[in-house]
Amino acid sequence: MNQMPEVIRTIPLEFYLYFSTALFAIGVIGVLTRRNAIVIFMCVELMLNAVNVLMVALSAYRSDPNGQIFVFFIMAVAAAEVTVGLAIIVMIYRNIRSTNVQLLNYLKW
Repeated sequence: MNQMPEVIRTIPLEFYLYFSTALFAIGVIGVLTRRNAIVIFMCVELMLNAVNVLMVALSAYRSDPNGQIFVFFIMAVAAAEVTVGLAIIVMIYRNIRSTNVQLLNYLKW
């Protein structure tokens, strides 16, 4: 009936784990090392997507759709987070003419 779990199961679960770990690590390194607020938000989204990939893979391996439903809600919250984050970045850019997060200390004055 449903072909999707069989297709996902052709790739070993460890590969999904390695891929998700690599994506999450790239996101963490990007958040910790970058100064541009837009790149930081993109790295946060990358970390969320790494978790989503792993949850979908585990859900397909267990033949349980609950993980995929949970991923749908995570994506909805991530979309809301992006809209609020970009609005904040636009307001910061209007005030200090830069998206460098180290310059945010000037907003305290």
